[in-house]
Amino acid sequence: MSIKEFTLELTWKTNPETIKMQSRPENLYFQKAYDFMQIWMSDKEDFDLQTSGSTGAPKTITVTRSQLRSSALMTGEALNLGKGTRALVCLNVSFVAGLMMLVRGMELGWELTIIEPASNPLLSLKNDYQFDFVAMVPMQFISCMENEETKSKVNNLGKILLGGAPVSVSLLRKIADLNVQVYQSYGMTETVSHIALRKLNCPGIEENYTVLRGVNIGNDERGCLYVSGPMTNGEIIQTNDLIKIISDGAFTWLGRIDNVINSGGVKIILDRVDELVASVFYDLEYTASYFTWYEQDEKLGQKLILVIEKNDHDLPATLIIEEIRKQVSAYEIPKHVYFANQFVKTETDKIDKRRTVEMLFKTING
Repeated sequence: MSIKEFTLELTWKTNPETIKMQSRPENLYFQKAYDFMQIWMSDKEDFDLQTSGSTGAPKTITVTRSQLRSSALMTGEALNLGKGTRALVCLNVSFVAGLMMLVRGMELGWELTIIEPASNPLLSLKNDYQFDFVAMVPMQFISCMENEETKSKVNNLGKILLGGAPVSVSLLRKIADLNVQVYQSYGMTETVSHIALRKLNCPGIEENYTVLRGVNIGNDERGCLYVSGPMTNGEIIQTNDLIKIISDGAFTWLGRIDNVINSGGVKIILDRVDELVASVFYDLEYTASYFTWYEQDEKLGQKLILVIEKNDHDLPATLIIEEIRKQVSAYEIPKHVYFANQFVKTETDKIDKRRTVEMLFKTING
């Protein structure tokens, strides 16, 4: 098999018209996309989606065709992506983010180029590609930006939508230099993909998310966001995300309610402190993994701490605290810095903060 033939097999192209005449692909992953699109054309009304657990324990939920279609139309309107949009589908079509790319393609008349999910999706493409839109998770985008072969091709992707995980400070700085528009999305499986967007460049970073047309938001007595609209079939979806509503159509994400501690009567949002520490570490060119947490304290109740994963270039704890002190309020300064040999990870490769701290203190206390 020649290199050219192998490259061609890594992509599958389709649109709402050509798929009616296309045979089922031999590639097992492309078959998933093909089968869903065939089912979509059969006017099936109900679809099962697997949630990530952002509003509770992971579960399977059933959504209607109308919900999926409404979400697709709202995205097309918000980003001005109409018929003929050349879209790259590089997210797993077994989950809502990738599945919605197929729905948008079918409902909005897009030209879809589908590839198997990979850490760097651009390595699967020929050099002459040109797209109008792509959705990625931040880790994929980082891989594209850091690879010498692909970083110069990012400007060929058109509008870029990032979701599924936070966007790091270092990635934000790189995005600022791009010529294509990059957006961060807010949403979940229960809302059938994103319900709000914020610009990350062109010309600058927006601090607030703007909801898509038709989306209604509010916050409960805890200050946590709830959302409803056609993409939820009118049902109110309650989240555990603390927000500040700026206007009827905009909000600032503050953090997760389960990442809030009470230290001496002051509520500290750990997600916010993590963002501030990220900026400090970026300026120090310190690339260690870290997170903020707490330990029990007789006076404060819960004492803010910073946990860093050891590496070959660790900085002194005193220097780290001093630099953090320059950028945060007094109560957001960690009271102690701990260095852990290795972070404990979950099955989905996220840091298990509670277990990491438990193991750390067990080691310290012998």
